[in-house]
Amino acid sequence: MKLPGNVTSSTSDGPVPLPDVEVRSYQGRDLSSINDFHENSIRGPQYINIADYRLTVTGLTNETRVYTYDEVLSVFPHYSKVTTLYCVEGWDVTLLWEGVLVRDMIADAGIDPRANTVIFTAHDGYTTSFPLDYLMNNNILMAYRMNNLTLPAERGYPFELVAEDKWGYKWIRWIEKIELTDDPTYRGYWEQRGYSNNGSLNGTIFER
Repeated sequence: MKLPGNVTSSTSDGPVPLPDVEVRSYQGRDLSSINDFHENSIRGPQYINIADYRLTVTGLTNETRVYTYDEVLSVFPHYSKVTTLYCVEGWDVTLLWEGVLVRDMIADAGIDPRANTVIFTAHDGYTTSFPLDYLMNNNILMAYRMNNLTLPAERGYPFELVAEDKWGYKWIRWIEKIELTDDPTYRGYWEQRGYSNNGSLNGTIFER
């Protein structure tokens, strides 16, 4: 059966998959568009060859874990939630995020009792850190989809951290490494430049 435009019906091999469509509402809530972001990365969007991509969980763990993109998606349960990113530049976006829980990945590697801090490193060298308790006691996602679409390169493909209740500079994109450490004084890229290490929306933006 021929359908309007370039759309066709199912074949003998089953339904023909159509491109994903961005959702703009979810459970009665209006959502922002994935195009509503402002580009403010330190070295511009990163374009990662997913065949070569590896995500490493290391540091003060029982063992170092190294995953391909497909392994992350197949090994860990998937979750979704609507969360708002607030940028210090004065704009915000509310999106439906889908991803895996960071605490599941950390637990899979095992936690050394000395660990108290987690450092995230991106493909472009950007870093930020969080107390281990923040990641283990909250449903913090490492997202691979937003508004029903796979993250575009501009938004951090393959993974962006959904650091809810934190300012946008804590929402690290293009994540390549998750490192457990016993150094709570570690400062990431913007934190070294005076931004709050805690990054809480209820706190001050700059360190005093």
